[in-house]
Amino acid sequence: MSHHIVLLPGDGIGPEVVAATTRVLDAVGDFTYETHLIGGIAIDETGNPLPDETLAACRKADAVLLGAVGGPKWDTTDPGRPRPEQGLLGIRKGLGLFANLRPVKPLTALLDASPLKRDRIEGTDLLVVRELTGGMYFGRKERTADRASDENAYTRVEVERIARVAFRAARRKVTNVDKMNVLEVSRFWREVVLDVHAREFPGVVLDHMLVDNAAMQLVSGPSDFDVIVTDNMFGDILSDEAATITGSIGMLPSASLGEEGAPGLFEPVHGSAPDIAGTGVANPLATILSAALLLRHGLGRSDEAQALESAVDRALEGGLRTPDLGGSAHTDEATRAVLEQL
Repeated sequence: MSHHIVLLPGDGIGPEVVAATTRVLDAVGDFTYETHLIGGIAIDETGNPLPDETLAACRKADAVLLGAVGGPKWDTTDPGRPRPEQGLLGIRKGLGLFANLRPVKPLTALLDASPLKRDRIEGTDLLVVRELTGGMYFGRKERTADRASDENAYTRVEVERIARVAFRAARRKVTNVDKMNVLEVSRFWREVVLDVHAREFPGVVLDHMLVDNAAMQLVSGPSDFDVIVTDNMFGDILSDEAATITGSIGMLPSASLGEEGAPGLFEPVHGSAPDIAGTGVANPLATILSAALLLRHGLGRSDEAQALESAVDRALEGGLRTPDLGGSAHTDEATRAVLEQL
């Protein structure tokens, strides 16, 4: 059975890592592709970081694979000018992608590539479940010459549905991360998570951690975590911090999911890295691993997903190292190494 995937290469190294990933996908299945604009390149060509035709195409797809958006070319503090990141926020909202899954599991071959000590990270296998369409990133925004504000608001329904995703994913426990000692929205968030736990998932262990403590515990004892559930902003920060555990942010995949039946969006956690764009040295592994999440969560093809993840693992065990991992393998070499294992 053929599946239709919309590709959103985006900016910087995005086109390079997406092109590499389609080569790997073609080795495990039958796919058709359709490419559309998003981010800075979409601003340059249409004036809009998320053109209407891009969103329309994504809604019809079986899944969406995104590279990266942004870069200094489009940086601005002018609220009246479009930014590439608005395209990313817009597609999440437009597709109803409220749950962002970011698995963090250092591969055996890379345990010594992390700046953290091996004995700190060994055995780590955690999942950050980040609420993706609410909170400060989507709240009402106001700005004058002397004041600016971003509303951080959540509804009960928004917290309930992300809590359910976390509890269903848990093997041992769910750690709820908030800032309830200071923020009213966090007190509400914790109250709703407690209610969902008591009513629907009493058999799952639930604990709570303030976000500043969670940031410290992620690097001092990451193997203690199973599933972390948190809001949009805290999840954004903590999941990027967790990339330290894997040795490079170039190794971290993600999946953004909505209600059943909606196409998911799959993308590497890393940015567009404009400083190395076009040089052929970008690490494609996070995007390839995002494609594994696409196969598993987006298309229900777990065997192919496992094969792809195993191929990445074996390629690294065989000595594959891109520059961000302390080696010299270029994008094409890394892609061929994975294909050889497949």
